[in-house]
Amino acid sequence: MKECRQFYIDGKWVDPVKPHDFAVTNPATDEQIGVISLGTAADVDRAVAAARRAFVSYSETMPADRMALLQRILEAYQAHYEDMAQTISQEMGAPIGLSRAAQAAAGLGHFMQMMNVLGAFQFEELKGSTLMRKEPIGVCGLITPWNWPVNQIACKVAPALAAGCTMVLKPSEIAPLSGYLFTQIMHEAGVPAGVFNMVNGDGPTVGAAIASHPDVDMVSFTGSTRAGVAVATAAAPTVKRVTQELGGKSANIILDDADIAGTVKAGVQACVMNTGQSCNAPTRMLVPRKKMAEAVAAAKQAADATEVGDPASDGTRVGPLASPAQFEKVQRLIKKGIEEGATLVTGGPGRPEGIAKGCFVRPTVFADVRNDMTIAREEIFGPVLSIIPYDNDDDAVRIANDTPYGLSGYVTSGNLERAQRVAKRIRSGNVHVNGAPPDFSGAFGGYKQSGNGREWGEAGLGEFLELKAIFGYAAG
Repeated sequence: MKECRQFYIDGKWVDPVKPHDFAVTNPATDEQIGVISLGTAADVDRAVAAARRAFVSYSETMPADRMALLQRILEAYQAHYEDMAQTISQEMGAPIGLSRAAQAAAGLGHFMQMMNVLGAFQFEELKGSTLMRKEPIGVCGLITPWNWPVNQIACKVAPALAAGCTMVLKPSEIAPLSGYLFTQIMHEAGVPAGVFNMVNGDGPTVGAAIASHPDVDMVSFTGSTRAGVAVATAAAPTVKRVTQELGGKSANIILDDADIAGTVKAGVQACVMNTGQSCNAPTRMLVPRKKMAEAVAAAKQAADATEVGDPASDGTRVGPLASPAQFEKVQRLIKKGIEEGATLVTGGPGRPEGIAKGCFVRPTVFADVRNDMTIAREEIFGPVLSIIPYDNDDDAVRIANDTPYGLSGYVTSGNLERAQRVAKRIRSGNVHVNGAPPDFSGAFGGYKQSGNGREWGEAGLGEFLELKAIFGYAAG
């Protein structure tokens, strides 16, 4: 069992002000695999004070120095790569293949991409006699989730470091062991004391203390929309910048000239990847009404062929949900779909056959879903797909945009120009055309209740910068 009770403050591992043990459980086995301590506002005060002191010097470092730091972190991360993949798999249930190929890989990807951005970024630009100067915003509070734990840590820490900011990280208490390992990597890489600090804890205590702290200049939060509202409310009195990446209910529009069977299969696989615990998962599949039968048959075949089981096995495609609370939520919403009259194609309540313990659920497909049903409105965060019929392209766009969310979207067509036209009409922060994968050089973030601000690439770096205009800087 991993003992991870200490916090990382001012370049040192320190004991909590008041110990409060919290068990970390493997959701596949229901067994305890670690223990952390939940922090308090007093721990946050210590961490913020360290970050504030370090900001004075770190904010004045040259981009080349920060580039060298990112390189050292990258090298230390690579040395711990397999340990990171195993840790993520054990703490939140991601299949080990996915953890190696995507979960742990994302941490590397964000640091590599931020090095590319930093190498070409212009922090100063002269416009006439006025200097437009981009400066680090200050001390940043970073609050990250359990579903893609190190991905979300890296896509906040890398740009914050590149910008010249200092920070306090609060990983999710549900999956904190990868955050602890990440902190060890930062220490090994020689991050200057106070630049990076880590305090474990829960949202109502440590998260709220970070969001409301008067010496925190910015909060970057990823999590549920409900929690995002709480963070923004706590941050409002100090008028700090708040960037949020929140929930989603992304539409996957399959146009009538697409390969229905192949596209549906890919859509099912994308929906259930990471056990459906991705905010950008394509959970609403929009299919031409006249091709509904073909789509339903393909979706059933794909879902039934998905191997659910031990995340430590290389062949597993779907592991457990991350926690008992998440398991109960998904069970409740599957039952709600049945109660509201959606057609259960496959899956349903309960664990998969042959699995007696753990937070495992059955990959579930609903057909004949109306867009006003609960399963089409709420973010389920499990391997549950809703197939919704539409009549024409305009109807598909209308349904796709009829949601309080706007994080991601998907559109597939045999005609690229047609797909492009539809993609431009989807009200979401990013859209995947014809199965295109994510691009870390792009931007990630949402419209509406999916949040504000952007992560990844140059847009992500920009969130950690203030823009200053120095008038009369140059001789007229």
